[in-house]
Amino acid sequence: MRVAVIENTRVSHLGQVGVALAEAGAEIDVFRPWDGESLPDGIADHDAIVVLGGGQSAIDDDKHPYLPELARLMREFGDAGKAVLGICLGSQILARAYGGENSLNAGLEFGWHHVELTEEGGDDPVLQSVSTRFPIFQWHCDTFTLPENAVRLATNETATNQAFRVGRAAYGTQFHFEASTSVVEDWNTTLIHHMHALDPSWMERYPELAARHGNIADETGLAIARAWVARIESAEG
Repeated sequence: MRVAVIENTRVSHLGQVGVALAEAGAEIDVFRPWDGESLPDGIADHDAIVVLGGGQSAIDDDKHPYLPELARLMREFGDAGKAVLGICLGSQILARAYGGENSLNAGLEFGWHHVELTEEGGDDPVLQSVSTRFPIFQWHCDTFTLPENAVRLATNETATNQAFRVGRAAYGTQFHFEASTSVVEDWNTTLIHHMHALDPSWMERYPELAARHGNIADETGLAIARAWVARIESAEG
């Protein structure tokens, strides 16, 4: 199993997705287009693609000219029935790839927030592995409309489209299920100024919030990651 991972920022973490891929013995190739590296040359060399989050918007083509190519690449993987995973910014790019509209500054979420599965999410091969309502880490102000051929899998009051699927195994999650407590704690150090701008009381409240939500969010994130990795394996079988 060989997986392409696309980073969109220097503080990207595979987190729980990395744990699940390691358990499956996956070979991981990391691409950093934000730092001038090229994207994969087509889909032939990889069984799946993961696109992580970042501070840019999904339609910021002037500052990040690789974005249209990345959207086309995600759709090429998805149309071929290969597993796709877009997280936060990655989900917004996946929505763009399939005709959804990106909505800038349409709803800020930061920290652990609850998400609820839709009826379709409860029957989905990936999301059916978790509770119908769960806390998970969020960090976004942009969102998107659901592509016409997509299935909404999870939602909340701030962002209607918290998770969706296109085709067999192309998944987008607005929430950061990869962000285990250890990932969040790293962001507390590397991105503390950004966090303070969003929530001046974040560091003061963090220990209590982590104690309340961290364990269940970690368990939920790893369950989602493992279930998505299983979609790669079924494509190979």
